[in-house]
Amino acid sequence: MRPRKAQVKRATRETQIEVRLNLDGRGRHDVATGVPFLNHMLELFSRHALMDLRVRARGDLAVDAHHTVEDLGLCLGQALNQALGNRRGIRRYGCATIPMDDALSRVVVDLGGRPYLVYQVANKRRSIMNFDVSLIEDFLQAFSVQARMNLHVAQLYGREVHHAYESVFKALARALRQAAERDPREMGIPSSKGTL
Repeated sequence: MRPRKAQVKRATRETQIEVRLNLDGRGRHDVATGVPFLNHMLELFSRHALMDLRVRARGDLAVDAHHTVEDLGLCLGQALNQALGNRRGIRRYGCATIPMDDALSRVVVDLGGRPYLVYQVANKRRSIMNFDVSLIEDFLQAFSVQARMNLHVAQLYGREVHHAYESVFKALARALRQAAERDPREMGIPSSKGTL
């Protein structure tokens, strides 16, 4: 079996990003984005997905974090899509409901090749320190499109904003880990169409 790894580089006037991803890793991570909260979320994602992740990002953070966050979503999605290859033999679907103290989130994933994001959050706080948490939706939109992934995120409840978004990223990690796993009973492409 071929290694399920990818490396993506993106360079624009707004951002310079490099992402390396190993789907069959051990959750090792080395993340530097210039956005501390996003570093933390991507480290959690890597650890709980058991995907090795290295990220280097420099962006126009003096303007705001939007370009960096969105472009990271694009790059991570491209890396996931490349690492999955033709998606032969994967489970395809994944679902996880994960608590974090007072917060609970559910994430459902279909790696069937059709990008779509449904995003619902109960916690209405706008920021964590100086990070605008509405950028998480932009990140996930870019991620789902480039990964060719159907992604449903429901942050069901949670009083504390950090816990609310931590439960989202942990649920995303576990759902993707399940969906990307090799299924020993699946010999081909997991679709009645014969292709994804």
